Amino acid sequence: MNSLLTEPSNAIQATAMNTLMYEEARSAAKHVALQLAADADRYQDLSEQLKSRPPLGVVTVARGSSDHAAAYLAYLVMSRTGQLVTSLPMSLLTLYKAPLASHGLLAIAVTQSGRSQDLIEPMQIFRAAGAATVALVNDAESPLAQTVQWCMPLHAGPELSVAATKSFICSLVAGARLCTHWPWGAHRDLQDALQALPEALEKACLQDWSSAVEVLSRAERLMVIGRGPGLAVALEAALKFKETCGIQAEAFSSAEVRHGPMALVGKDYPMLVFAPRGPAQAGLIALAEDMRLRGAHVILAAPPGVPSRQLTLANADHCDLDPITAVQSFYLLVEAVSRARGLNPDRPPHLSKVTSTR
Repeated sequence: MNSLLTEPSNAIQATAMNTLMYEEARSAAKHVALQLAADADRYQDLSEQLKSRPPLGVVTVARGSSDHAAAYLAYLVMSRTGQLVTSLPMSLLTLYKAPLASHGLLAIAVTQSGRSQDLIEPMQIFRAAGAATVALVNDAESPLAQTVQWCMPLHAGPELSVAATKSFICSLVAGARLCTHWPWGAHRDLQDALQALPEALEKACLQDWSSAVEVLSRAERLMVIGRGPGLAVALEAALKFKETCGIQAEAFSSAEVRHGPMALVGKDYPMLVFAPRGPAQAGLIALAEDMRLRGAHVILAAPPGVPSRQLTLANADHCDLDPITAVQSFYLLVEAVSRARGLNPDRPPHLSKVTSTR
């Protein structure tokens, strides 16, 4: 893998103020390389267990950015293996004490800190009931890591900015790795593409998205659109606009937005559309054009082959990994938008790194 580039290569990098968020996002490729070089035996052993005891169902347990990473994992698993995956509303266990049929399930928690009680308690319940339990977690010494049978470290290193960046990217990668070790389906294509991902992430950092800073820095409301595995990135982008920029941003599938939400879209309404490669791309590009005809201010992020794009997406070696390179470019953009609005992206108001809920 090439070493991380240190010289400014676009307007966003040239004006960066060395915030923690910028530095941590910019280091993601290095940490992804570390993760991909580690824990191969651990993933293989989990694969053998799943093969010998196939799960009756799969649930994910996560909140915030981690829940978006879990949604990406779920999409990969369902689309590649046919195994249904459900996102668990944790309050079913922590508050309502629902008698869920847990024996034979595979429960996957995704988290940076591993210290939120509303993740720990469900995983304790699942394990006691006979479910297989896995945590994709950055802190391998955390209470959650000690609770589950299988701890899969993210290797993102300490993350000091409140807004998660490199840990989210490493969560996406860990989810993709877990999918490649699923005992059903052929996944060698994804395994090979993952090895080239650090270099693709470096390329994503070099994309010049500065043209979107002025428009987004003036926005007070915003729609972020994606579909398929890219919907997870739209969800994450909307959350980061809220957290770091104070923008009321909402994420929608390009199919869902054509129902009720598009009634909001009129002249100059800002929309950020992620249109990476894959079966959903044509519909996303068509939606972007339709919204432009309605007068919306559409910012289309798409690969080089799409002439109507405003922002260029760097491709990974497999289209299933394109959402990861997309969010890498996005993080540098949203950090710049936050600063352009006079805010500190490292310290969003009222937020802390670890959130305790039940």
